[in-house]
Amino acid sequence: MLTNFGIGALVAVSQMMQEEMSLIVKICGLSTRETLSVALDAGADMVGFVFFTPSPRHLALETARDLGKLVKGRAEKVALTVDADDATLADIVEALQPDILQLHGHESVARIGDVRQKFSLPVMKAIAVETVSDLASLSEYAGVADRILFDARAPREATRPGGLGAVFDWHILENLKLAIPYMVSGGLHAGNVTEAVRVTRAGGVDVSSGVERAPGHKDPEMIRAFIKAARRIAHEATMAAQGGR
Repeated sequence: MLTNFGIGALVAVSQMMQEEMSLIVKICGLSTRETLSVALDAGADMVGFVFFTPSPRHLALETARDLGKLVKGRAEKVALTVDADDATLADIVEALQPDILQLHGHESVARIGDVRQKFSLPVMKAIAVETVSDLASLSEYAGVADRILFDARAPREATRPGGLGAVFDWHILENLKLAIPYMVSGGLHAGNVTEAVRVTRAGGVDVSSGVERAPGHKDPEMIRAFIKAARRIAHEATMAAQGGR
């Protein structure tokens, strides 16, 4: 039986879902035909492919080309890069034919606008979050990006900016008002995704390490469990809002 707190939380999520339409689920760092097929069959809205050599999820262009062809419009293809130059982006776009470019580095506001113009693709900008001060430039990025992804700030000694399984304080985003869609990432898994959405009211969730048995090795059952948990948020929220009918 749901407690009053639980019902209130689900109603809040339901209101968020009505405002943001449906919760977008992104499985990032896919690197094999098997796990990509699992993500697609389980109903992922976005499938992410990493192009950053220090990452254990980095893809060669030919692998990306092969995987990209398997998607066949069943989900949006997202190309994740970190401070990539135009030549690198052009090679990735040619191979993967992505629907969205995810810029996960220190790209400036001007750089975001430049990439959007040059490649005529929507851009999702990742914002590293540790404290409220990390949101200082958010309005500027929101003015040029098509979507924002909030991720946990990586430790200084880290070799990559994301996919580390770290969780940030979701309450930093509580009551956030943003004119463009935003997603939350960082240490998500099937067991905490409901709470992440309840607190942040994000319109989408992004997982990578949370569906892996080892860095870079996706687990099919964990992918299915995460997507099932994310989908359950909308269903339970709707039921709670309708008084359990």
